Order: sequence, then structure tokens, then C-alpha cells
Amino acid sequence: MLDLLRHPRLPVLLRTGTIAAVAVFTLTAYAQYRQTSVITHELVLQPQPQPVATDDIVLLPDFEAVEDTGTRKEAFFAFLHAYIEEENERVRETRSRLLPLAEIVRAGEPLSQVERAELDEIIAEYRLDPADMTDRAVVRELLRRVDIVPMSLVMAQAANESAWGTSRFAREGNNIFGQWCFNEGCGLVPERRRSDASHEVRSFGSVQGSVRAYLRNLNTHQSYAEMREMRADMRAQGRPLDSMILARGLTRYSERGMAYVHELQDIIRVNRLHAFDRS
Repeated sequence: MLDLLRHPRLPVLLRTGTIAAVAVFTLTAYAQYRQTSVITHELVLQPQPQPVATDDIVLLPDFEAVEDTGTRKEAFFAFLHAYIEEENERVRETRSRLLPLAEIVRAGEPLSQVERAELDEIIAEYRLDPADMTDRAVVRELLRRVDIVPMSLVMAQAANESAWGTSRFAREGNNIFGQWCFNEGCGLVPERRRSDASHEVRSFGSVQGSVRAYLRNLNTHQSYAEMREMRADMRAQGRPLDSMILARGLTRYSERGMAYVHELQDIIRVNRLHAFDRS
């Protein structure tokens, strides 16, 4: 039986209702194990170095041990699905708290002390500097920031940035999205880092921490304001979030610019990742 199927996150994954192809893959594999106890592709959970983060450590399966490309991709998406869904659900919950506050502000009504405290909490979480901003401007910007990133786009970036979970930074630092940090010792030093550079590739104590930091990055950093504006326009028009369009707002995620965007779009299209999406 795949070690991946024994991973503590898998029951959560199955409860979240992933697409039929992945469900068939995992459940069929489990049934075959119960009936025959034959191991076809073993994903070994390798011990990792002590990470910088203090989160509970969750070991990344050894996806490189799976020789069949299709099986490796299915296993990678199946493993990440529950992490992404859980973090997007956290964002949905915060947005559900924000929406009634935004309605009060738009109506020109004063916020109560409790409502003001709740708004301030969201402002801090989403790294917004409200100085010299009216309440209307604050909630307008927060509504751009406090929103999910479509599952298909997250999975495409994870696949691209982590080489389908096989990169050194994914294996040793749980860094699925290639995120940098700039304090000495905060992560792993890239082997090909320029002599005048000081960045490291951030280490996380868990995959969950990596996904959470990635979503916060896309939802708060100025480099991705265009993506957030596209997303807000889709919301205003009552349209489903379209990852193929939103990918165009990520030209600054990589030095490859539009070539990087096209890579993400190809991953989404070839692997039919839209089937994972729900707005």
C-alpha cells in the first residue's frame, strides 16, 4: 500500500470530495491493498532536517520514487488537495466575517466597538496599512485581498515551483511554492545563488505552513495587486474565478514573466485542473 495512503491528511482529503479521477486512484489503490497487499508504487516518508519554523512537522512523501508520471501527478494532487482546501476555507471564513462589516461601512453607518475590533483584526492579518484611508477605502481594499485562490492555480504553481514535489526545497524545507526569505538561517541557501545575493529559500515546519504563507503572499504583496484586481472584477460581475485569467496577474512571481504564466496555464489545461475548482 502506498505510504501516501497512510498519511494522516488523506482521510481529510477524501472527506473534501476531490475529483473523480483522484478519488478512483486513491480508493482503488486502497481496495487493491486490502485484497492483495501488493505494493505497486511505494511513497516513502523520508526524515527531514529540523526546519526553522516551529509548526508541527509533516513529512513530504517521496514522489520521486513513483516512476510512472501519471501516477506521480495524481499522488501529488491528491496529497495537496486537503491542505489547499483547508487554507482556502480559512480565507472563506474570514471573508464571511468581512462582508457584513463592509455592508455597514458602505451604508454609512458607524461600526460598534466589537465590529471595529473585528475589522482591525482582519486589517492586521492581511497586512493593510489603513493610515490616511477612509473606512470605505479600507473595506474596498480588504475585499480585494480576503478571497480564495482557485485550487487549479494553486496546484499548478505547486507543481511548477516544486517540480511535482521532488525539488530539494520541497523535500528538505516543505517549501512547495519557492518562497524566499531574507534573514540568515531562515531557510535553505540556493546552490546557484549569486555571490551578491542574500536570499534563502524559506523552510517550513509543515506543508500546511507553506500553503498558508503562499496564500498570504498572493493576497497581500504589492506584486500581485493585478491578480487581486482581476479576481475582484470577477466577483463584482458574479463570474466564477477563472485561474487561466488570474494566472496573467502572476508575471512578477517569476523572472520568466509571461513565459511562466504560459507554463502555469499549460499545467492547468493539460492536467484538467479546473475540475478541482469551486468559488
